[in-house]
Amino acid sequence: MNSVMARSSNNMSSKRHFHWTNKVGTEDGEVHTSESFSTLIQKEDKKEGGKVVDPEVSSVAKAAAHATRRKLRAVAISRLRSALTVFGKNRLSTPFGLGSRVVGTLFGYRRGHVHFAFQKDPASQEALLIELATPISGLVREMASGSVRIALECDKETEKEEKKGLRLLEEPLWRTYCNGKKCGFANRRECGQKEWDILKAVEPISMGAGVIPGTDNGAEAGPEGELMYMRAKFERVVGSRDSEAFYMMNPDSNGVPELSIYMLRV
Repeated sequence: MNSVMARSSNNMSSKRHFHWTNKVGTEDGEVHTSESFSTLIQKEDKKEGGKVVDPEVSSVAKAAAHATRRKLRAVAISRLRSALTVFGKNRLSTPFGLGSRVVGTLFGYRRGHVHFAFQKDPASQEALLIELATPISGLVREMASGSVRIALECDKETEKEEKKGLRLLEEPLWRTYCNGKKCGFANRRECGQKEWDILKAVEPISMGAGVIPGTDNGAEAGPEGELMYMRAKFERVVGSRDSEAFYMMNPDSNGVPELSIYMLRV
């Protein structure tokens, strides 16, 4: 009994040191190749879909995949930058691209209505032009008596109109108040050739007021009398999407603006 157990124990211990045999068939016969169990396990791990993967081929494929991902990422970043550049150019080219300092010009014929135009700079080819129902002679009298505050109000969009996304300066119609008194309506207008001729005539003037007599540039005196103007720099303050203000900057006013224009959407 003991001798049988001893032989069995010797056989088990000897099997621990055996190498597994991998039989490979050939045309000439059978060739037995001795390989260890660990070697077979490593080969099984390298098989993908029943095919043996060469380590060198696998590393080349990984490198190619990494290069492809980097190329796609670079293309995506390039497209994003191009889109942002185009978007920025479009924003700069939109009308009324005003900054925090603008040039304001109030003008009108002596017996006509007040027009005021805001430009980014004196030579700017874009301008916000609004015509008030107030006669310019009345505005001159108000300014002679003290500070003038003009409030322009319009209604907020309804739910159906919110999709239009009109900017505040693009509103077409405004209710007008001058120093708290209602004085009709104001309309946003496009600058025509006549208005551009007037702005061109006062372009060299940075600050001041006066009268433009009859000239050959379109600003001729007509049945409404001579053309009166006032020109100054304004500080533009944006409170929200529905409120902006323009304060006339006058060094002789002790910090109190002689003219303030408020635009509100209520």
